[in-house]
Amino acid sequence: PVAPAPAAAPQPAPAPAPVKAPAPELREASPQAALQLLGLLQRDARFIDFVEEDIAGYADADIGAAARLVHDGCRAALREHFTIVPVRDEAEGSRVTLPAGFDATAVRVTGNVVGSAPFTGTISHRGWRVADVRLPKLTGSHDASVLAPAEVEL
Repeated sequence: PVAPAPAAAPQPAPAPAPVKAPAPELREASPQAALQLLGLLQRDARFIDFVEEDIAGYADADIGAAARLVHDGCRAALREHFTIVPVRDEAEGSRVTLPAGFDATAVRVTGNVVGSAPFTGTISHRGWRVADVRLPKLTGSHDASVLAPAEVEL
């Protein structure tokens, strides 16, 4: 009698090729909304006037006084047209652990980043997120590129 041939040892299945994450879909931002926001900041805070002014010749006290007015106007415009809330509820300085798969668009990891999540660190900034937008409706003939009309005094 012939001895049966030894059974071949099972071969491990080849490791699957790594799956490449699909490239993110790139969307064009609406220039109309950006222009509308700039127009509101100009209207309520004279933001563009302030930023475009050459302030080299002004005293720090004068710049500070102007900045306070611009700050107040910008803050009022943002609060009127947006509800802005922190990304993280914890106080700055709190220790947190970011689990694997955390939302990297909402949390930026800084400092000595080695390895992969979970990461434990300290909140240095809570971040900001828009919870609601209340921009005015625009008419079809509105030219949003005119951030502030020229003024002619008669």
